[in-house]
Amino acid sequence: MNKSKCESSSVVERVLPKHRMGVRFPSLALCLLILGSIAGCATAPVSTLPPKIEGIPGIYHKVEKGQTLWRISKMYNIDLDTLVKINRIPDSASIEIGQMILIPQTQKQIIPPAISASEEDFIWPAKGRVTGVFGHVYADRLNKGINIQPYENTEVYASRSGKVVFCAPSFKNYGKTIIIDHGDGFSSVYSGNAQLLVAAGDNVRRGAVIAKLNTSGSKPYLHFEVRKGHIAQNPKFYLSD
Repeated sequence: MNKSKCESSSVVERVLPKHRMGVRFPSLALCLLILGSIAGCATAPVSTLPPKIEGIPGIYHKVEKGQTLWRISKMYNIDLDTLVKINRIPDSASIEIGQMILIPQTQKQIIPPAISASEEDFIWPAKGRVTGVFGHVYADRLNKGINIQPYENTEVYASRSGKVVFCAPSFKNYGKTIIIDHGDGFSSVYSGNAQLLVAAGDNVRRGAVIAKLNTSGSKPYLHFEVRKGHIAQNPKFYLSD
């Protein structure tokens, strides 16, 4: 920050004209300019609470480490899409530790149970960094999942337990693709693999190695999707950082 901008006395001394018979006060516009310079040094407090929608009672849940929006929705038995809409969370966003999530309350006070990982939770399908996010357009194509560029580890893991319902060596522009049905209306998609290690009809457990990626070549990556029915979801709502 420019030091002279925060020292109100020096600002006033420069703009106030000096006269032998006294000091003539500046115009109203100039006073406002001076006050604006001084006010620019203050930092307004930022609220961490999302805005409540009028007419919807509820309580706030503070996001803790390891929690996902998916897990929070299961805790309170609230549809995930409802949480996204009420809290006005952008489609491509992810929740953060300490963030306050408004939980709509329709009956008596809600008391959440203790959180523990379960077979219902999704895990990251590959170890790497996200290079493409949900909802963005790349090469005139809408990304319906996330793209994960692998580190040294090339293994692809089943994000959740289920049955392999699709396994193809070449699927349109996606390359080697696997789709796992999780049995509750959700499925996960794994594309861009270099080697497939499962076949259609196989039952797989969460964390099982189902494919391998190729780390050579030009920026290889795993394309991962979470689908509810046939509707693509933001995987960041289901995956814990």
